[in-house]
Amino acid sequence: MNSSTLAYLQNGQSLAIDPERCTACAVCLEVCPHNVLAIEARQAVIKRRELCMECGACQNNCPAKAISVKTGVGCVAAIVNGLLKGTAPSCDCGGDSGGKCC
Repeated sequence: MNSSTLAYLQNGQSLAIDPERCTACAVCLEVCPHNVLAIEARQAVIKRRELCMECGACQNNCPAKAISVKTGVGCVAAIVNGLLKGTAPSCDCGGDSGGKCC
């Protein structure tokens, strides 16, 4: 296969917020390990998409079901990188997660 035909998803590309459903409860801000989201004008918005590891914490905890994300993409990358480096899988979350893949 030619490398010019290969494609991959950049971090957070599957992350989406349905503005019609969002209630700006901010639960997504509390559970996101990388501070990807913010509340602006009573609406959750994606501020730092490149930091999203697509762990699914925001989607799984949104009471309004306003967030969708294809989970596992970022965590799979963390596992593969850990295996390649010979270290424990890590998404480099830091903080309370202790750096382990969420």
